[in-house]
Amino acid sequence: MGHNTQPLGGSKVWTTLITNTEYLSGLLTLEYSLKKVGSKYPLVALYTDSFPAEGHQALDSRGILKRHVPYLLPSVSKDYTNDVRFYDCWSKLTPFSLTEYDRVVQLDSDMVALQNMDELMDLELDAPELAGTGNRVFAASHACVCNPLQKPHYPKDWIPANCAYTSQHNTPDIAQTAGASATAGLGIPNGGLQVVNPSQGTYEKISTQLGSATTSSYDFADQSLLGDVFYGRWVALPYIYNALKTLRWKGVHDAIWRDENVKNVHYILSPKPWNELADNQEQGGSKSTQDPSHAWWISLNEERLKEERNNGLNDQF
Repeated sequence: MGHNTQPLGGSKVWTTLITNTEYLSGLLTLEYSLKKVGSKYPLVALYTDSFPAEGHQALDSRGILKRHVPYLLPSVSKDYTNDVRFYDCWSKLTPFSLTEYDRVVQLDSDMVALQNMDELMDLELDAPELAGTGNRVFAASHACVCNPLQKPHYPKDWIPANCAYTSQHNTPDIAQTAGASATAGLGIPNGGLQVVNPSQGTYEKISTQLGSATTSSYDFADQSLLGDVFYGRWVALPYIYNALKTLRWKGVHDAIWRDENVKNVHYILSPKPWNELADNQEQGGSKSTQDPSHAWWISLNEERLKEERNNGLNDQF
């Protein structure tokens, strides 16, 4: 690898981006879930300058590895007033630049692992030397472009007929083990889970795009960029690795969803399970949640907190 020192956490790691404490409960529960399912690989928190001291203390007191990364922004950004979370999403492209690692699997902090998915560390991708010119630049699951909440600011072509997952409804068994082709539907990966062989050359292609005016038209920041620059040249994973909670909803993609096969749940959209939990506690602690999948997060989080308290650790996260 050309490095004298062993990179932080070893040559293959999970990473997650953290810019504030709002997602910290999510990160801590994600890290707990990876350990619980017996992953051999550590989670490295990629923090930006905005991440505050109490956040650092929470990571350090739990022995979670962390590494500073720059806050990425394109030269011309779309106005994300409707979805301010997208301003932070550009920095999720950072793993492509972490060339001290052989393999980085980037995860969003609003995920939990329900089953071991260490096989992603050995999935075949292009060698870094190909510099983003091959056909297996990275791996990800498709974005769902159904827009089930009918958000008016979403693109007009985000409809079920254009969704890669819709193309799998007649073959639900296959959908558990194989993704629809990378060009199916609108051909856009979901940025929540990305399997990456870091490469200076690939990252340069990304940086060049970040510097171009095209980015002003990207509705979904990082994933729009990846879908555009590497159209059809990424490996489409089955939904089980990035099981967007909305896929499970009746009439969205419940045709392919099977609880027992899901390896990693992604709590996209608001409220996050931890927001819902806080709201419930304020209202006297009724445990009802809008979404049954939130109960999985809440029980893992309770288990984590109980274990931490037993070890004498009790901060507000």
